[in-house]
Amino acid sequence: MRSSPPAPQIRHASAVTLAWLTLLVLPSLRALPPTPAPEPDWLLAAGTWPARVVESPAGNELQLENGLVRRTFRLAPAAATVGLDHLRTGVSFLRAVKPEALLTLNGQEYPVGGLHGQPNHAYLLPEWIEALRPNSNAFALHHWRTRQPAAPFAWKRKRPSADLPWPPPGATLEFTYTGPDAATRDVAVTVHYELYDGLPVLGKWLTVSNGTSQTLTLDRVTTEVLAAVEAESAVDSRPTNRWRLPPLAVLSDYSFGGMDPVTSSRVTEWVADPEYRTQVHYSRLTPCLLLCRPPIGPGVTLAPGEVWRSFRVWLVLHDSDQRERQGLALRRAQRALAPWSTENPVMMHVRSADTATFRAAVDQCAAVGFEMIIYTFGSGLNMESEDPAYLARIKADVDYAHARGLEVGAYSLFSSRRIDDANDVIHPETGKPGGAIFGNAPCLASVWGTHYLRRVRNFIEQTGLDLLEHDGPYPGDVCASTSHPGHRGLADSQWVQWRMSADFYAWCRERGVYVNAPDYYFFTGSNKTGMGYREDNWSLPRAQQLIHGRQNIFDGTFEKIPSMGWMFVPLTEYHGGGAAATLEPLREHLADYEAHLANNFGAGVQACYRGPRLYDSDETQAVVRRWVSWFKQYREILEADIIHLRRADGRDLDYFLHVNPGRPRCGLAMIYNPLPEPVRRTLTLPLYYTGLTEAASIRQEEGPRRRYELDRYHQARVEVDVPAHSRTWLLIEQP
Repeated sequence: MRSSPPAPQIRHASAVTLAWLTLLVLPSLRALPPTPAPEPDWLLAAGTWPARVVESPAGNELQLENGLVRRTFRLAPAAATVGLDHLRTGVSFLRAVKPEALLTLNGQEYPVGGLHGQPNHAYLLPEWIEALRPNSNAFALHHWRTRQPAAPFAWKRKRPSADLPWPPPGATLEFTYTGPDAATRDVAVTVHYELYDGLPVLGKWLTVSNGTSQTLTLDRVTTEVLAAVEAESAVDSRPTNRWRLPPLAVLSDYSFGGMDPVTSSRVTEWVADPEYRTQVHYSRLTPCLLLCRPPIGPGVTLAPGEVWRSFRVWLVLHDSDQRERQGLALRRAQRALAPWSTENPVMMHVRSADTATFRAAVDQCAAVGFEMIIYTFGSGLNMESEDPAYLARIKADVDYAHARGLEVGAYSLFSSRRIDDANDVIHPETGKPGGAIFGNAPCLASVWGTHYLRRVRNFIEQTGLDLLEHDGPYPGDVCASTSHPGHRGLADSQWVQWRMSADFYAWCRERGVYVNAPDYYFFTGSNKTGMGYREDNWSLPRAQQLIHGRQNIFDGTFEKIPSMGWMFVPLTEYHGGGAAATLEPLREHLADYEAHLANNFGAGVQACYRGPRLYDSDETQAVVRRWVSWFKQYREILEADIIHLRRADGRDLDYFLHVNPGRPRCGLAMIYNPLPEPVRRTLTLPLYYTGLTEAASIRQEEGPRRRYELDRYHQARVEVDVPAHSRTWLLIEQP
């Protein structure tokens, strides 16, 4: 079936007794083999642990493993996952065998692979596996093959980014199944698994091929059915959100309507397992069965010969319950799966599309070293225009910016707007427009929606734009209309609109067009989303904005790398607040302006500097240019991962540490002082994730380098001086 009793205690021992014990024990200790060197930490040693597929000598099992994690498959009498293990911790994540996927075709549900008959679903013994039997109505394994990972779309590398391969190297294992009955005999389901070199990350998706002569309706799809070991046992009932979940994270490209991977994912469900009869919970409601499926649909039809490709999911198997370490694993995974997210241009949002205002802002951007300028929201730019004269004028302005060394972007609003009854999403309960996520929204699969995408593509092509600021991208609205040309009705409306959005962002990625979008479309090609902020907070007094800004960055970078999230700097009034909230005139509020620059550049985070200009005096220009130059000088370490040390609260120093193990500049600590007096303090810096083990070379700003010995916990104690209402930084290098 293939192609290709506790230890005794000695009390009041005499010297003679101890001597005899020494004679007895020491020889045996000398005979022990030397203690092996500890294996390197995968978060510190990049480029090791290659992924591979290993076939058992008996030919009845396959292992997809890379020295960090392993997924084990039984091939006969049916294909099924029989092991999911973290090899560095010895932890098994699997307690029972389930189908590899579930499909509902023409109203009939079919398991794909899998085995049943396990006597107890709390754990899985090897000897039980031999007695398991196939599901009678399951798609059966026809053949399997291996190959290298293939990129789902191209990445045009147009601007500085991390030196990462695309696609991520690893191994792909594909199982192809055929249907169990006359209606599905010529339907092929291929389950694709991927494991990546040096990452505890397993990918999975399906393709369904209709080899019949009839049109099929693919009503529902579940791509992962994983009976995971529960993270805790509770006898009594509790709210669903109070359960501790197993230490594995799920990432997916079927993500929208959120700025973080948990909120945005629409395919992750932790539910009760009805087959787990021996669980502790009295009502058997422990959430320990992972299902990866969309909330509705896909509901698509497959014509004869058509092939349908599902969404993708990735399981990140954690080796720790510690939040920072889990966050580092997620950040490493996202760098590999969406490496374009490491692109991080310094950008201004110009408030007017008027040629004179735009070109003046371009000149200022060029003078201080900014890399991109964006026609911001409210600028008056119309990306839906097809007027040749208008396109020509915008192209001329874009060409002017290009000649000054700047890329250009533009803003377009999609979902939170009203078009008309014929093109808006139809609420399934009322049968009328309204009640969408943002109140009213157009359906992307309507006549207007398809023309909208065409117009935006045309605008980008005709003007040479380098970035799309896509506000209100498709957020997950369903649509009950049966007259929109792009979807049949409610059942397929979410899938179709997501697919159109994902394909559009992939088109942008293939052209090198940078995408800002307030949704988690990273795995389909977008570059940046919000770091995590409330827009109204930028109308608060300036001092409060600065504290909130550092809190947003501190919180947002647990799951994002710095380049994945944007912040905001209101050069002019934004959402009210008056003069107390506004930086203009810039020269009169230069200390606050500089503090915004230090907040963002110090974290490696880019902000929307929104206004008509970046500076209004020579002094202001010098401050902006100095911080941009500083950021570019230390860019590699500033865009590296953040270790979270003390969150801003306005009451004391707050600080964090960038880490980049293996590099000469392996750490940089940013320390902020919100107090009205200078502070001298000895800080304990945890340098484990810099990769340093014995000593570090540390200097405060451009001061002299000093050697610091690290303690057994890889920590250095460093005295710092921080001016009042200011900040400082420490550079950590190899000794």
